[in-house]
Amino acid sequence: MKTPDVEVDEKAIVPKEASTPQQLMDSLLKFDAIPAPVISLYLDARVNEVGKRNFMPFVRKQLSERVKSYPLNSEERASVEEDFVRIMRYLEDGVREPTQGVAVFACSALDNYFQVGQFEANFERNRLVVSERPYLYPLARLIDQYRRYAVVLADTNRAQIHVFAAGRAVEQDSIENVKTKRTSVGGWSQARYQRHEENYHLHHVKEVVDALERTVRDEQIEDVILAGDEAVVIPLLKEQMSKELQEKVIDTISLGIDTPEHELLEESLTAFRRHDSLTDMEKVERLLGEFRGDNLAVAGVPDTLAALSNGQVEEMLIVAAADGLKFDEEEVRKVLEVYHTDDIPETLDARAVADELVRRANQMSAARTTFIEDGARLEQLGGVGALLRYRISEENAAPYEQSDAVPRSRAISKSTA
Repeated sequence: MKTPDVEVDEKAIVPKEASTPQQLMDSLLKFDAIPAPVISLYLDARVNEVGKRNFMPFVRKQLSERVKSYPLNSEERASVEEDFVRIMRYLEDGVREPTQGVAVFACSALDNYFQVGQFEANFERNRLVVSERPYLYPLARLIDQYRRYAVVLADTNRAQIHVFAAGRAVEQDSIENVKTKRTSVGGWSQARYQRHEENYHLHHVKEVVDALERTVRDEQIEDVILAGDEAVVIPLLKEQMSKELQEKVIDTISLGIDTPEHELLEESLTAFRRHDSLTDMEKVERLLGEFRGDNLAVAGVPDTLAALSNGQVEEMLIVAAADGLKFDEEEVRKVLEVYHTDDIPETLDARAVADELVRRANQMSAARTTFIEDGARLEQLGGVGALLRYRISEENAAPYEQSDAVPRSRAISKSTA
């Protein structure tokens, strides 16, 4: 099917653009479900070996099929056809060179709603969903995969502090001090010069650590990677760090001070993901331990939805692939009804439930969402669980008592009053 021959106001083709994935997420969370088709489009916009992007055939095919799924002359079809035109025109000319991932959200029926994000981090695959509100799961996963972290690249007189997020450097600071020169003098003069040189190095390292402390505090950084000479400068940096800052260091990399930024990003992201994989497994084991001990954890879709709705959740762990979620549809529907959910989908498939979990984590619990790439252990619990901030008593677990539906989390919460 060709692009529909639809008259579109040129002003309606210009979208509102978010500068970061989190900014886009914050905007989309304000979107209430509406009785009109809302298009959510995620694209892997990386170029191929000949420098071309290849997502346009996917977009054209998927939008064509969605148009045909609505009756002729219906308002829904007219809205999707108009969005078809707007999206195609935008993608033909609007994708910038460094972009690797594109997210587009459109609903012509809602005052020509058009929201986009272009990022230097790619979505894992092309995906198009039409629903009553934006589909958030892939965006939430991108945010988790490309969280902010800091890298210090240093030698004994120069240093760079980079903050990376969403596949690019978002902050950078440079420090340069006096470069000492080696001499061939001996005896007392050599020893005196050695102490002089060491003082310069110590002054430089202290300045670097002070700058890193400020960056970590101001940017709310949880993870730090040290790069440089692992035999000389990295031990000096660690010696000057506070215990709190040392605990944020997740890895060290041996790199020269003149390493290009793109290479530093690539090497540090590999280290970051390696550490992330290990901590993910530790979190799953912690969840299992807390859950088995009837402590601060719940597991499974119904109980996690209930805890999220109560605002109890500190961190939600969920399988990276939504089809790894296993649940009883009737049980989940009862929990949603108990919490007065007005827009429960007719079919509660894994995609819809995964999106509802992500939405409630952000809106009702302000919880961190961690996607578990190796989900085998978590899938034994239904693919999702949550570490809680606190327990609540049965009488405060409203609106449980308003329904015959009693999720397992209610029984668990009886242990605290």
